[in-house]
Amino acid sequence: MPSGPLYGANPATQMIHSGMQQASRSTLQSPLLQEFHANKARNWELRDIMNHVVEFSGDQHGSRLIQHKLESASSEEKQKVFDEIVPHNVLPLIQDVFGNYVIQKLFEHGTQVHKSRLAAEMEGHILALSKQMYGCRVVQKAIEYILPEQQASIVRELEPHVMECIHDANGNHVVQKLIERVSPDRLGFVYAFRGNVQALATHTFGCRVLQRALEYLPETITSPLMEELRASTLLLMQNLFGNYVMQFVIEHGKPQDRAAVVAKLRGQLLVMARHKFASNVCEKALIFADPETRRQLVDEILSPRPEGAVVLSMMKDQYANYVLQRAVGVADIDQRESLINQIRPQLAILRRISNGYSKHLVSSKLIANAR
Repeated sequence: MPSGPLYGANPATQMIHSGMQQASRSTLQSPLLQEFHANKARNWELRDIMNHVVEFSGDQHGSRLIQHKLESASSEEKQKVFDEIVPHNVLPLIQDVFGNYVIQKLFEHGTQVHKSRLAAEMEGHILALSKQMYGCRVVQKAIEYILPEQQASIVRELEPHVMECIHDANGNHVVQKLIERVSPDRLGFVYAFRGNVQALATHTFGCRVLQRALEYLPETITSPLMEELRASTLLLMQNLFGNYVMQFVIEHGKPQDRAAVVAKLRGQLLVMARHKFASNVCEKALIFADPETRRQLVDEILSPRPEGAVVLSMMKDQYANYVLQRAVGVADIDQRESLINQIRPQLAILRRISNGYSKHLVSSKLIANAR
Protein backbone atom coordinates (compact mmCIF):
# COMPACT_ATOMS: atom_id res chain seq x y z
CA MET A 1 0.00 0.00 0.00
CA PRO A 2 1.16 3.56 -0.60
CA SER A 3 2.45 5.33 2.45
CA GLY A 4 0.50 8.50 1.77
CA PRO A 5 -1.69 10.42 -0.67
CA LEU A 6 -0.57 11.63 -4.05
CA TYR A 7 -1.95 15.13 -3.80
CA GLY A 8 -0.80 17.26 -6.70
CA ALA A 9 1.20 14.48 -8.32
CA ASN A 10 1.42 14.74 -12.09
CA PRO A 11 0.35 11.80 -14.32
CA ALA A 12 3.91 10.62 -14.87
CA THR A 13 4.52 10.50 -11.13
CA GLN A 14 1.30 8.60 -10.62
CA MET A 15 2.28 6.06 -13.28
CA ILE A 16 5.69 5.54 -11.66
CA HIS A 17 4.01 5.20 -8.29
CA SER A 18 1.54 2.71 -9.73
CA GLY A 19 4.34 0.55 -11.08
CA MET A 20 6.16 0.63 -7.75
CA GLN A 21 2.92 -0.19 -5.99
CA GLN A 22 2.31 -3.27 -8.15
CA ALA A 23 5.88 -4.48 -7.57
CA SER A 24 5.47 -3.94 -3.84
CA ARG A 25 2.28 -6.00 -3.82
CA SER A 26 3.97 -8.93 -5.51
CA THR A 27 7.08 -9.00 -3.30
CA LEU A 28 5.87 -7.91 0.13
CA GLN A 29 2.82 -10.08 0.61
CA SER A 30 2.19 -11.46 4.06
CA PRO A 31 2.01 -15.25 4.52
CA LEU A 32 -1.78 -14.90 4.96
CA LEU A 33 -2.22 -13.13 1.64
CA GLN A 34 0.04 -15.69 -0.05
CA GLU A 35 -2.10 -18.46 1.40
CA PHE A 36 -5.22 -16.66 0.19
CA HIS A 37 -3.84 -16.63 -3.34
CA ALA A 38 -2.75 -20.27 -3.14
CA ASN A 39 -5.94 -21.63 -1.59
CA LYS A 40 -8.83 -20.27 -3.62
CA ALA A 41 -11.00 -23.29 -2.81
CA ARG A 42 -11.27 -22.27 0.86
CA ASN A 43 -14.40 -20.37 1.85
CA TRP A 44 -12.72 -17.22 3.17
CA GLU A 45 -14.60 -14.98 5.60
CA LEU A 46 -13.86 -11.51 6.94
CA ARG A 47 -12.90 -13.00 10.30
CA ASP A 48 -10.11 -14.94 8.53
CA ILE A 49 -8.34 -11.78 7.38
CA MET A 50 -8.68 -9.57 10.47
CA ASN A 51 -5.55 -7.51 11.14
CA HIS A 52 -4.81 -7.80 7.41
CA VAL A 53 -7.76 -5.79 6.06
CA VAL A 54 -5.62 -2.98 4.66
CA GLU A 55 -3.27 -5.35 2.87
CA PHE A 56 -6.18 -7.35 1.42
CA SER A 57 -7.91 -4.13 0.35
CA GLY A 58 -4.89 -3.25 -1.78
CA ASP A 59 -4.90 -6.64 -3.48
CA GLN A 60 -7.13 -7.28 -6.49
CA HIS A 61 -8.66 -10.51 -5.24
CA GLY A 62 -8.50 -9.53 -1.59
CA SER A 63 -10.41 -6.34 -2.36
CA ARG A 64 -13.10 -8.34 -4.13
CA LEU A 65 -13.44 -10.63 -1.14
CA ILE A 66 -13.94 -7.71 1.25
CA GLN A 67 -16.38 -5.98 -1.09
CA HIS A 68 -18.47 -9.13 -1.42
CA LYS A 69 -18.48 -9.93 2.30
CA LEU A 70 -19.30 -6.37 3.39
CA GLU A 71 -22.64 -6.63 1.60
CA SER A 72 -23.87 -9.20 4.12
CA ALA A 73 -21.47 -8.63 7.03
CA SER A 74 -22.65 -8.35 10.62
CA SER A 75 -22.39 -5.03 12.44
CA GLU A 76 -19.44 -6.41 14.40
CA GLU A 77 -17.58 -7.45 11.24
CA LYS A 78 -18.16 -4.08 9.60
CA GLN A 79 -16.87 -2.34 12.70
CA LYS A 80 -13.68 -4.41 12.72
CA VAL A 81 -13.01 -3.66 9.05
CA PHE A 82 -13.70 0.01 9.69
CA ASP A 83 -11.38 0.15 12.70
CA GLU A 84 -8.46 -1.25 10.69
CA ILE A 85 -8.89 1.36 7.98
CA VAL A 86 -9.78 4.51 9.91
CA PRO A 87 -8.11 6.89 10.36
CA HIS A 88 -4.61 6.17 9.07
CA ASN A 89 -5.37 4.18 5.93
CA VAL A 90 -8.42 6.02 4.58
CA LEU A 91 -6.69 8.44 2.20
CA PRO A 92 -4.19 5.93 0.76
CA LEU A 93 -6.95 3.38 0.13
CA ILE A 94 -9.23 5.96 -1.48
CA GLN A 95 -6.53 6.56 -4.10
CA ASP A 96 -5.66 2.93 -4.60
CA VAL A 97 -6.63 1.01 -7.74
CA PHE A 98 -8.24 -1.76 -5.65
CA GLY A 99 -8.62 -0.15 -2.24
CA ASN A 100 -11.00 2.53 -3.48
CA TYR A 101 -13.68 -0.10 -4.02
CA VAL A 102 -13.52 -1.16 -0.37
CA ILE A 103 -14.07 2.42 0.77
CA GLN A 104 -16.98 2.71 -1.64
CA LYS A 105 -18.53 -0.42 -0.12
CA LEU A 106 -18.17 1.07 3.36
CA PHE A 107 -20.09 4.12 2.18
CA GLU A 108 -22.78 1.82 0.78
CA HIS A 109 -23.07 -0.71 3.59
CA GLY A 110 -21.51 0.93 6.64
CA THR A 111 -23.47 2.61 9.40
CA GLN A 112 -24.24 6.31 9.22
CA VAL A 113 -21.50 6.83 11.80
CA HIS A 114 -19.04 5.06 9.51
CA LYS A 115 -20.08 7.16 6.51
CA SER A 116 -19.82 10.41 8.43
CA ARG A 117 -16.40 9.51 9.83
CA LEU A 118 -15.06 8.51 6.41
CA ALA A 119 -16.30 11.78 4.94
CA ALA A 120 -14.68 13.68 7.80
CA GLU A 121 -11.32 12.05 6.99
CA MET A 122 -11.66 13.32 3.42
CA GLU A 123 -12.26 16.93 4.44
CA GLY A 124 -9.50 19.28 3.37
CA HIS A 125 -8.56 16.95 0.52
CA ILE A 126 -11.71 17.01 -1.60
CA LEU A 127 -10.25 18.90 -4.56
CA ALA A 128 -7.18 16.66 -4.79
CA LEU A 129 -9.25 13.51 -4.40
CA SER A 130 -11.78 14.70 -6.98
CA LYS A 131 -9.00 15.11 -9.53
CA GLN A 132 -7.45 11.72 -8.79
CA MET A 133 -8.44 8.73 -10.92
CA TYR A 134 -9.73 6.55 -8.08
CA GLY A 135 -10.39 9.23 -5.51
CA CYS A 136 -13.03 10.85 -7.71
CA ARG A 137 -15.06 7.63 -7.60
CA VAL A 138 -15.03 7.59 -3.81
CA VAL A 139 -16.01 11.26 -3.60
CA GLN A 140 -18.96 10.54 -5.89
CA LYS A 141 -20.00 7.57 -3.76
CA ALA A 142 -19.69 9.66 -0.61
CA ILE A 143 -21.97 12.33 -2.08
CA GLU A 144 -24.63 9.66 -2.59
CA TYR A 145 -24.59 8.36 1.00
CA ILE A 146 -23.57 11.12 3.41
CA LEU A 147 -25.90 13.55 5.16
CA PRO A 148 -26.80 16.92 3.58
CA GLU A 149 -24.55 18.83 5.98
CA GLN A 150 -21.49 16.91 4.82
CA GLN A 151 -22.59 17.26 1.19
CA ALA A 152 -22.58 21.00 1.78
CA SER A 153 -19.08 20.73 3.21
CA ILE A 154 -17.86 19.12 -0.03
CA VAL A 155 -19.51 21.91 -2.02
CA ARG A 156 -17.78 24.55 0.09
CA GLU A 157 -14.38 22.97 -0.51
CA LEU A 158 -14.85 22.75 -4.26
CA GLU A 159 -16.64 26.06 -4.76
CA PRO A 160 -13.49 28.22 -5.16
CA HIS A 161 -12.10 25.68 -7.64
CA VAL A 162 -15.25 24.60 -9.48
CA MET A 163 -14.07 25.59 -12.98
CA GLU A 164 -10.75 23.83 -12.41
CA CYS A 165 -12.69 20.76 -11.35
CA ILE A 166 -15.06 20.92 -14.33
CA HIS A 167 -12.12 21.08 -16.74
CA ASP A 168 -10.52 18.01 -15.15
CA ALA A 169 -11.06 14.53 -16.61
CA ASN A 170 -11.91 13.14 -13.17
CA GLY A 171 -13.18 16.18 -11.32
CA ASN A 172 -16.01 16.90 -13.75
CA HIS A 173 -17.73 13.69 -12.65
CA VAL A 174 -17.76 14.93 -9.05
CA VAL A 175 -19.36 18.23 -10.09
CA GLN A 176 -21.97 16.30 -12.06
CA LYS A 177 -22.74 14.15 -9.02
CA LEU A 178 -23.13 17.22 -6.81
CA ILE A 179 -25.63 18.70 -9.27
CA GLU A 180 -27.55 15.41 -9.34
CA ARG A 181 -27.62 14.74 -5.59
CA VAL A 182 -27.33 17.98 -3.63
CA SER A 183 -30.18 20.37 -2.99
CA PRO A 184 -29.90 23.32 -5.42
CA ASP A 185 -30.05 25.84 -2.58
CA ARG A 186 -26.66 24.48 -1.42
CA LEU A 187 -25.04 24.67 -4.88
CA GLY A 188 -23.78 28.22 -4.87
CA PHE A 189 -21.14 27.41 -7.48
CA VAL A 190 -23.73 26.99 -10.26
CA TYR A 191 -24.10 30.77 -10.44
CA ALA A 192 -20.52 30.85 -11.73
CA PHE A 193 -21.83 29.20 -14.90
CA ARG A 194 -23.47 32.46 -15.93
CA GLY A 195 -21.42 34.27 -18.53
CA ASN A 196 -19.50 31.05 -19.19
CA VAL A 197 -22.16 28.95 -20.87
CA GLN A 198 -20.64 28.97 -24.36
CA ALA A 199 -17.23 28.08 -22.96
CA LEU A 200 -18.73 25.23 -20.95
CA ALA A 201 -20.82 23.94 -23.84
CA THR A 202 -17.80 23.77 -26.15
CA HIS A 203 -15.55 21.98 -23.63
CA THR A 204 -15.11 18.21 -23.65
CA PHE A 205 -16.07 17.94 -19.96
CA GLY A 206 -17.92 21.20 -19.48
CA CYS A 207 -20.62 20.12 -21.94
CA ARG A 208 -21.45 17.17 -19.67
CA VAL A 209 -21.70 19.35 -16.57
CA LEU A 210 -23.91 21.82 -18.41
CA GLN A 211 -26.27 19.03 -19.46
CA ARG A 212 -26.59 17.86 -15.85
CA ALA A 213 -27.32 21.44 -14.78
CA LEU A 214 -30.09 21.73 -17.36
CA GLU A 215 -31.45 18.37 -16.27
CA TYR A 216 -31.49 18.74 -12.48
CA LEU A 217 -31.53 22.41 -11.56
CA PRO A 218 -34.71 24.49 -11.19
CA GLU A 219 -35.84 26.88 -13.90
CA THR A 220 -34.82 29.92 -11.84
CA ILE A 221 -31.21 28.80 -12.33
CA THR A 222 -31.42 27.28 -15.81
CA SER A 223 -33.34 30.12 -17.53
CA PRO A 224 -30.30 32.47 -17.66
CA LEU A 225 -28.20 29.55 -18.92
CA MET A 226 -30.70 28.84 -21.69
CA GLU A 227 -30.67 32.50 -22.70
CA GLU A 228 -26.93 32.26 -23.29
CA LEU A 229 -27.37 29.00 -25.20
CA ARG A 230 -30.03 30.51 -27.46
CA ALA A 231 -27.68 33.36 -28.34
CA SER A 232 -25.15 30.84 -29.71
CA THR A 233 -27.42 28.07 -30.94
CA LEU A 234 -26.18 27.79 -34.53
CA LEU A 235 -22.55 28.02 -33.46
CA LEU A 236 -23.02 25.34 -30.82
CA MET A 237 -24.82 23.02 -33.24
CA GLN A 238 -21.64 22.97 -35.34
CA ASN A 239 -19.27 22.44 -32.43
CA LEU A 240 -17.67 19.10 -31.56
CA PHE A 241 -19.07 19.24 -28.02
CA GLY A 242 -21.71 21.94 -28.22
CA ASN A 243 -23.84 19.82 -30.55
CA TYR A 244 -24.42 17.38 -27.67
CA VAL A 245 -25.82 20.19 -25.53
CA MET A 246 -28.16 21.20 -28.35
CA GLN A 247 -29.26 17.60 -28.80
CA PHE A 248 -29.91 17.35 -25.08
CA VAL A 249 -32.09 20.46 -25.08
CA ILE A 250 -34.09 19.14 -28.04
CA GLU A 251 -34.62 15.73 -26.46
CA HIS A 252 -34.95 16.55 -22.76
CA GLY A 253 -35.46 20.30 -22.50
CA LYS A 254 -38.63 22.17 -21.63
CA PRO A 255 -41.02 22.61 -24.59
CA GLN A 256 -40.25 26.31 -24.95
CA ASP A 257 -36.49 25.66 -24.91
CA ARG A 258 -36.81 22.84 -27.43
CA ALA A 259 -38.92 25.04 -29.69
CA ALA A 260 -36.39 27.88 -29.49
CA VAL A 261 -33.52 25.63 -30.56
CA VAL A 262 -35.42 23.87 -33.33
CA ALA A 263 -36.66 27.23 -34.66
CA LYS A 264 -33.03 28.15 -35.42
CA LEU A 265 -32.94 25.36 -38.02
CA ARG A 266 -35.71 26.91 -40.07
CA GLY A 267 -34.18 28.11 -43.33
CA GLN A 268 -30.84 26.53 -42.32
CA LEU A 269 -31.70 22.84 -42.47
CA LEU A 270 -29.76 21.96 -45.62
CA VAL A 271 -26.64 23.82 -44.48
CA MET A 272 -26.77 22.21 -41.04
CA ALA A 273 -27.60 18.77 -42.42
CA ARG A 274 -24.33 18.83 -44.39
CA HIS A 275 -22.29 19.58 -41.29
CA LYS A 276 -20.56 16.72 -39.45
CA PHE A 277 -21.84 17.73 -36.01
CA ALA A 278 -24.93 19.80 -36.77
CA SER A 279 -26.39 16.94 -38.81
CA ASN A 280 -26.89 15.04 -35.54
CA VAL A 281 -28.86 17.98 -34.18
CA CYS A 282 -31.00 18.00 -37.34
CA GLU A 283 -31.89 14.35 -36.79
CA LYS A 284 -32.85 15.02 -33.17
CA ALA A 285 -34.98 17.97 -34.26
CA LEU A 286 -36.88 15.81 -36.76
CA ILE A 287 -37.54 13.22 -34.06
CA PHE A 288 -38.57 15.46 -31.16
CA ALA A 289 -40.04 18.57 -32.76
CA ASP A 290 -43.79 19.09 -32.39
CA PRO A 291 -45.78 17.78 -35.39
CA GLU A 292 -46.32 21.18 -36.97
CA THR A 293 -42.64 22.15 -36.76
CA ARG A 294 -41.55 18.74 -38.01
CA ARG A 295 -43.81 19.17 -41.02
CA GLN A 296 -42.27 22.57 -41.71
CA LEU A 297 -38.75 21.10 -41.59
CA VAL A 298 -39.67 18.31 -43.98
CA ASP A 299 -41.33 20.84 -46.30
CA GLU A 300 -38.00 22.65 -46.35
CA ILE A 301 -36.40 19.48 -47.72
CA LEU A 302 -39.13 19.05 -50.30
CA SER A 303 -39.09 22.63 -51.55
CA PRO A 304 -37.26 23.19 -54.87
CA ARG A 305 -34.42 25.71 -54.94
CA PRO A 306 -32.76 27.61 -57.76
CA GLU A 307 -29.53 25.71 -57.25
CA GLY A 308 -31.34 22.34 -57.57
CA ALA A 309 -33.43 19.87 -55.64
CA VAL A 310 -32.66 19.73 -51.93
CA VAL A 311 -33.36 15.99 -51.80
CA LEU A 312 -30.80 15.21 -54.50
CA SER A 313 -28.20 17.38 -52.76
CA MET A 314 -28.82 15.62 -49.45
CA MET A 315 -28.66 12.18 -51.08
CA LYS A 316 -25.13 12.86 -52.28
CA ASP A 317 -23.81 14.26 -49.00
CA GLN A 318 -21.98 12.09 -46.47
CA TYR A 319 -23.86 13.63 -43.52
CA ALA A 320 -27.07 15.00 -44.99
CA ASN A 321 -28.08 11.58 -46.35
CA TYR A 322 -28.62 10.44 -42.76
CA VAL A 323 -30.83 13.44 -42.09
CA LEU A 324 -32.80 12.61 -45.23
CA GLN A 325 -33.26 9.02 -44.06
CA ARG A 326 -34.51 10.32 -40.73
CA ALA A 327 -36.93 12.67 -42.48
CA VAL A 328 -38.38 9.76 -44.45
CA GLY A 329 -38.83 7.83 -41.21
CA VAL A 330 -40.67 10.53 -39.25
CA ALA A 331 -42.53 12.44 -41.99
CA ASP A 332 -46.29 12.45 -42.35
CA ILE A 333 -47.60 9.93 -44.88
CA ASP A 334 -48.09 12.46 -47.67
CA GLN A 335 -44.66 14.00 -47.12
CA ARG A 336 -43.02 10.60 -47.00
CA GLU A 337 -44.57 9.72 -50.34
CA SER A 338 -43.27 12.98 -51.83
CA LEU A 339 -39.78 12.35 -50.45
CA ILE A 340 -39.65 8.83 -51.83
CA ASN A 341 -40.94 10.00 -55.21
CA GLN A 342 -37.97 12.39 -55.38
CA ILE A 343 -35.51 9.79 -54.08
CA ARG A 344 -36.57 6.85 -56.25
CA PRO A 345 -35.39 8.18 -59.64
CA GLN A 346 -31.92 8.81 -58.21
CA LEU A 347 -31.37 5.36 -56.67
CA ALA A 348 -29.89 3.87 -59.84
CA ILE A 349 -27.35 6.68 -59.99
CA LEU A 350 -26.48 6.26 -56.32
CA ARG A 351 -25.85 2.55 -56.79
CA ARG A 352 -23.09 3.41 -59.23
CA ILE A 353 -21.42 5.79 -56.78
CA SER A 354 -18.66 4.02 -54.88
CA ASN A 355 -18.66 6.16 -51.73
CA GLY A 356 -19.71 4.24 -48.64
CA TYR A 357 -22.26 6.68 -47.29
CA SER A 358 -24.53 6.44 -50.35
CA LYS A 359 -24.97 2.73 -49.65
CA HIS A 360 -26.83 3.53 -46.43
CA LEU A 361 -29.48 5.47 -48.30
CA VAL A 362 -29.75 2.89 -51.10
CA SER A 363 -30.21 0.11 -48.53
CA SER A 364 -32.68 2.03 -46.35
CA LYS A 365 -35.57 -0.33 -45.57
CA LEU A 366 -38.15 2.46 -45.60
CA ILE A 367 -37.15 3.49 -49.09
CA ALA A 368 -36.71 -0.10 -50.31
CA ASN A 369 -40.16 -1.10 -49.04
CA ALA A 370 -41.72 1.88 -50.80
CA ARG A 371 -40.35 1.00 -54.23
